[in-house]
Amino acid sequence: MAASSSNPTSSNPFWYQFLFGRWFSVLASILIMSVAGATYMFALYSSDIKSSLGYDQTTLNLLSFFKDLGGNVGVISGLTNEVAPAWVVLLIGAVMNLFGYTMIWLAVTKRIPKPQIWHMCLYITIGANSQTFANTGALVTCVKNFPESRGSVLGLLKGFVGLSGAILSQLYRAFYGNNPESLILLIAWLPAAVSVVLLRFVRIIKDLRQPNELKVFYHFLYISLGLAGTLMVLIILQSLLRFQQIQYVGSAIVVIVLLLLPLTIVFREELSVWKSKIASPVLQLESASQQPPPPLTSTVSLAPSSPPSESCFKNMFNPPSRGEDYTIPQAIFSMDLIILFMATICGVGGTLTAIDNLGQIGESLGYQSHSITTFISLVSIWNYLGRVVSGFVSEYFWKKYKVPRPLFLFATLILSCVGHLLIAFGVPNSLYFSSIVIGFCFGAQWPLIYAIISEIFGLKYYATLSSMSGGASPIGAYILNVRVAGHLYDREAQRQMEATGRRRNIGEDLSCLGVECYRKAFLIITAATVFGALVSLILVVRTWKFYKGDIYRKFREVEGEDIEMKMAAPTNGTLTAAKN
Repeated sequence: MAASSSNPTSSNPFWYQFLFGRWFSVLASILIMSVAGATYMFALYSSDIKSSLGYDQTTLNLLSFFKDLGGNVGVISGLTNEVAPAWVVLLIGAVMNLFGYTMIWLAVTKRIPKPQIWHMCLYITIGANSQTFANTGALVTCVKNFPESRGSVLGLLKGFVGLSGAILSQLYRAFYGNNPESLILLIAWLPAAVSVVLLRFVRIIKDLRQPNELKVFYHFLYISLGLAGTLMVLIILQSLLRFQQIQYVGSAIVVIVLLLLPLTIVFREELSVWKSKIASPVLQLESASQQPPPPLTSTVSLAPSSPPSESCFKNMFNPPSRGEDYTIPQAIFSMDLIILFMATICGVGGTLTAIDNLGQIGESLGYQSHSITTFISLVSIWNYLGRVVSGFVSEYFWKKYKVPRPLFLFATLILSCVGHLLIAFGVPNSLYFSSIVIGFCFGAQWPLIYAIISEIFGLKYYATLSSMSGGASPIGAYILNVRVAGHLYDREAQRQMEATGRRRNIGEDLSCLGVECYRKAFLIITAATVFGALVSLILVVRTWKFYKGDIYRKFREVEGEDIEMKMAAPTNGTLTAAKN
């Protein structure tokens, strides 16, 4: 009897392995990310903000800048993740999301007095910043759980963020019909609810690597491709047939079923792991050493478990070799990170400007409102495809041909110029293709940037460094969106108004029609993106030799040492327990 009680499987039954294993953690992260992309839906409700609050385009783009600032500056979430478990990070994000977007909804629906502009900027910054907490809590946890498949992990999870715009659009129409104001309400409560329900299952799990991990991620990828294809078909049908709300409900049910379909993969893999732990003494010991996650009421320690032996600033200008764990100051002052930061400012800043202004671009070029909704959905679908393709393809080409990952970033920046030029010259009906190109390139950049950071600077401070890298995006968005696109749009709108002899009434928004509204802005954006691409080539040259080596070797060495220690240390204790 004593022997059976010492068996780790008696304390860790299959349901425990299923819910608290690494693969269910991946699924929980996928579901959190699949509703965490509200910042990419700004074009769907920006017109309502503009008309309801009487903003001009420059003011709306200023609001968009603060949305991008909140959505990409994740230093606070990164630092929180360094000292607190993932569930704390996710819970903070859920509260911020609920508060920020609820206040915007109250303002747009006039349930509260008209806020000042700085109030709205604060609300949207808080709401958008919740996305960095979801990203950090879910994404960083999965990368640390699967360090040798980080390209695939990043591509898959960031892909679902890109797909979330189309997912939320389907759910919004099923819940509320065609009421843009209610869309803001949906993105206030739904992401918060999903995070609260699933946050307990997202945690770092020290388990032995499985040889088929990459194959399992491909199975997740196939399901996500099926979901993306289904969403594309639904978008086309809804555009052609004009669905009623009951039909939107049916579409939403299909989407939810596809989102939950990976449960079959999780069940299969966790059952295999559980059986292996019964059969293998090493895995039994590993299972026995795992403790259940701490209750949500437990106290979170805000101090590191062991103090550092020396100041992190002591060697800030003397970094280790690429691939080793950099300190935060060493990474900040690294030329590699500065180059990556500059390329991100130009590349992400340009594509983000196009996405945020897509609604106004469509209106200025004379597209119908349902076509503009289609553009935004296309951006969401291709944003997803860009993320999964860049993550999985760059991983494949590095493992097979040792192609440096920064080279894919260069190619992505060059491709995005095609979309910018199509907008600049207003080619008839080209906005459909431009939406596809820009959505794909915007999505493709993020897994590459995050993977490059993890590979060059190590995983010790990855949460903070990956969050800090997002700060380049709002800088680029402010320069290219607010100072360039917004200013030139308003100047052209004012010129058109003066040409017709009409004066602008108080509270009336400025509207511009024609190709000239965005031509100069997107020619400037194209030039900036080309500059960013050339800068990224410098990083390709600097890291060429590094990527020709085995950048994941140290993770296999550490795992081998852990196996040897576990096999050697507890053998006597196990035998004694069995005899008793």
